Amino acid sequence: MGRRTDSGAATGTAVEPLTGWRRALGLVLLITVPIAALVGLGWVFLGSSGYWPGSSMTTAWEATDEGGPAADFGGRGTWLVGDSVVRGRYDAVTGFDAATGGRRWQYLPPRRTDICAVSPTADGSLLLIAYGSRATAPDSATGQVPEGAGCSTVAALDLADGRELWHAPRVPEPESPGNTHAEGLLAAGGGLGVVLDAGKDARAVRALDLRTGTPRWTAAVPAGCSPDLAATAPQQVLVLLTCGDEEKLAAFDPADGKQRWTVPLDARRGVDARARASFTATEPIVVRVDGSAPGFLAFGPDGRPTARIAAGGARYGTIGSAAAVADGRLYARTDGGRWGRIAAFDLATGNQLWQSDLGGARSTVSGLHAQGGKVMALLTSTKYGDSLHVFDADTGDEVEDRAFRDHVGPADTLILHRDLVIAVRPDDPHWPFSAFRRW
Repeated sequence: MGRRTDSGAATGTAVEPLTGWRRALGLVLLITVPIAALVGLGWVFLGSSGYWPGSSMTTAWEATDEGGPAADFGGRGTWLVGDSVVRGRYDAVTGFDAATGGRRWQYLPPRRTDICAVSPTADGSLLLIAYGSRATAPDSATGQVPEGAGCSTVAALDLADGRELWHAPRVPEPESPGNTHAEGLLAAGGGLGVVLDAGKDARAVRALDLRTGTPRWTAAVPAGCSPDLAATAPQQVLVLLTCGDEEKLAAFDPADGKQRWTVPLDARRGVDARARASFTATEPIVVRVDGSAPGFLAFGPDGRPTARIAAGGARYGTIGSAAAVADGRLYARTDGGRWGRIAAFDLATGNQLWQSDLGGARSTVSGLHAQGGKVMALLTSTKYGDSLHVFDADTGDEVEDRAFRDHVGPADTLILHRDLVIAVRPDDPHWPFSAFRRW
């Protein structure tokens, strides 16, 4: 039987009254537990919607362009110059304010001509373009290309204001002046504009002063070879050559055009001339080969091969179109794992450094950007929404995962400008750029 207290209540064990700190703890638990539950529910329903603070991306602006459907004639490109993002198409080159998306200027090629080629990179604010009329065949009587047909004129633009600085003739393609695959005919860098002439008896590599158009030199390519693609690298001009049935890589001195070296793309196996080769980067030199024995081939500045990365491997899967080079590494999207992966490779050895699975849903990597020790990937999915993933470039650890509030859609590349992530859509005739901000 319990003892009776002075108040007359029977107790079995003494009950201590709630002290101040116990009351405070109970009050904290009473408040925080429901809040934690609400936060958890909020994350479940809003975490992937773009409406969750700290893990979302909101639309800052969208640039509009009233051009018609994109054409295959060429002229496609995008550049960031100062506070402007610039879009190249077959019918115009247009500069937009990178802070607001408003149009700043527009360059139109001469009447009845189209832009058929642009240099992939600008040299400062200077860009090299080529334009001409769309003839479909040589004249039946003379066998000559009509004057002005094909990529018959090269010009330099200042992307700061869209002015044409100069223009000069170019020898166009003799068999198909309406060439729809004109990428690689031009390059800009180191104060030079590099032009590949394509006449039947005048296939050559020429360099002009990019600001004035003054001829600087004409390079002699190796016997039996013809130039296909040009690029500028630090301290040299690079050209992909077709030599008989094999693809080769050559370098020329930017001062006088003297040939420095020529090497096979793959000394052991060779790269068939029917394969498609393109420059992924020029520092270090990285060439992508599609077709026979696809993959990435890396070279030192002296032409010495340093690495070969196969397009497919048992460990990482098959590399897709999204690839970027930075800090001596190749970063690429692969189809490995359940949802795909981002993989990193050392361009000095070809070794895989890391791979990181993309979790959540089968999506398309629409843009890949590597800079400043980070790798950024834009994933788009009509079913699960779009998201931005950021990885540590050294370890592959995911350091950021954000959902877009608005649909981004397919984008080729990403441009970073101050606090903005700008999605680039070269094939969209009306919405070439959309800028997003972390929220």
